Parts: sequence; C-alpha cells; structure tokens
Amino acid sequence: MAGYYRLIASDTHGVVNVWDKRKSPLPSLELITGSRSTLNTIQLHVDNQTIFGASKDGNIYMWDLRGGRTSAAFQCHNEAGLPPLVSFKLASKLAKIGSLKAQSDIVPKEIHSIDLDPSCPYQLAFHLDDGWSGVLDIYNLRVTHVHCPPPAWLNGASISTDLLYLRKPSWLPTSSIYAVGSSYDCGIHILDFYPDTSSPSHVDYREDVESLSKMNHQRKKNIFVPLSEGVTTCASHPLNGTIIAGTKHESDEGCNANSLESVYLHFCGEIEVVIGYAEETDKLSV
Repeated sequence: MAGYYRLIASDTHGVVNVWDKRKSPLPSLELITGSRSTLNTIQLHVDNQTIFGASKDGNIYMWDLRGGRTSAAFQCHNEAGLPPLVSFKLASKLAKIGSLKAQSDIVPKEIHSIDLDPSCPYQLAFHLDDGWSGVLDIYNLRVTHVHCPPPAWLNGASISTDLLYLRKPSWLPTSSIYAVGSSYDCGIHILDFYPDTSSPSHVDYREDVESLSKMNHQRKKNIFVPLSEGVTTCASHPLNGTIIAGTKHESDEGCNANSLESVYLHFCGEIEVVIGYAEETDKLSV
C-alpha cells in the first residue's frame, strides 16, 4: 500500500511497517498489535491516516497515524511502536446478531481479507476462511451485513485443496456490490451490500417490508455465477466494474500454477454476465 511518500506493509509477526520515503530507506514507524498472529490483510482509509488490519486469529485492528488516545508511541527495537486505537475479535460483533447466533456457533475464524467500499467509505467488508462475508460499519463498529453460504458438508460437497488458499474478494466501484470466490464451489458470489436495510444481506432486512417496491426487489439480490474452477482472487476495473477472477490449480506435473478464468461481469442497469473460456465467449443472463 502506498501514498505519495508512504509505503505501508505488514510482516509475518503481527507488525505493520511504515516507510517515509522523504526520511529514510528504513521503516520510520511500527504499528503493533500486541500479538504474534499474522496479519493477512491491511487497508488504508481514504483519509490516508487511518489503517485497518485483520489477522489470522480473527482480530481487526485500527491505527490512526495522527495519534489518539493511544498516541503515546514508545520505542521498540529502536523504532517507534504505535499500538492500535481500536482492536476487537470480529466474532464478538457477529455474536450480537441475534438471528445469526440462534442458527450458528459463533467462534473466532481466520479473516482472509478486509476491503473498504469505494462508494461508501465507512463500510469495511470482511471475508472469513469458512466463506462468510459481511460488512462492518467503522463509525459504530457494528456488523451491518452478513452472507453465510451453507457449509460444504450440507450439500454433500468436499472442500478442494485448491480452495484452502487465502481468498481475495473485490468491491465493484459503484453500488456497493462485492464479488468473492466461493469457499468450496467453483464460482463467484455477487453480493449486494448496499448500505441500508433494502440490501438482502443487511442484518435488519425484511423481505415483506412494504416500502420496497417490486422494482427494488428485482434489482437488489445476491447471485452465484458458476465457473469451471475454484476462485481465489477477484479484481474489479475501477471505471466499468468488469471483474476478472483468478484461480489456483495444479498442473499435470503436480506443481502449483496460477491461472485466470476469463470472467467479465458488467453491471449496467440490469446485470449481464459474460464468461470467456480461452477464445470462446458465452453470455449468461442472471
């Protein structure tokens, strides 16, 4: 992650290093967690001062480079160490959703990814190792959206070793749409995480709410796009919302190899999905 003069990267020991290119080729600041758990993902807020991190043991951290109530940075290994302004177990926030707690055993899970919504910067999306995805409102630290696909065993499926790698979802540039590879199936979930209760993934969503028009019901929905392989990474074009999905598979020689499923999803009014395999292209209506 980079700004005009900053470079920000996490190491494998729960520390985020911040370089200031104007001062030194060495890190000028360490953002510490107080844990040795690996940070799988970090995100820089649009204010260029707030950094979010998520760990393998299910914690989310927030640091403010301007300081705050934990602004008394201390010396650690000859570098300034800044503790997080806020830290918490994501499971503790999920457990506050009564309907979810009634149906599931809420335990800490590895966080594969966090991403800030480009069209709504207070929405921090998260994706967990069991395939759950959701949104945390960073203003009140409340989980507002959640998508919990059924576990593999419920559908009689087994978890492929190809799908045990860290998955990297992606926001589309507008409309708060979130694309993420399935944790056990071959395909992509396209999730509506619009920031109000009209979203089918909102924790307070009610399908029978009269204020939702018939048109709104048709437009706001979650869909699954089947593909030929398991998806580990999604990337979205910043202008037109085209999604390209990356897969991981084993070659004939048994060596791991990365490949791209030529998948293009266009969101212009109605959803049109265009899937290309090699030189052929098929269109699906969803």
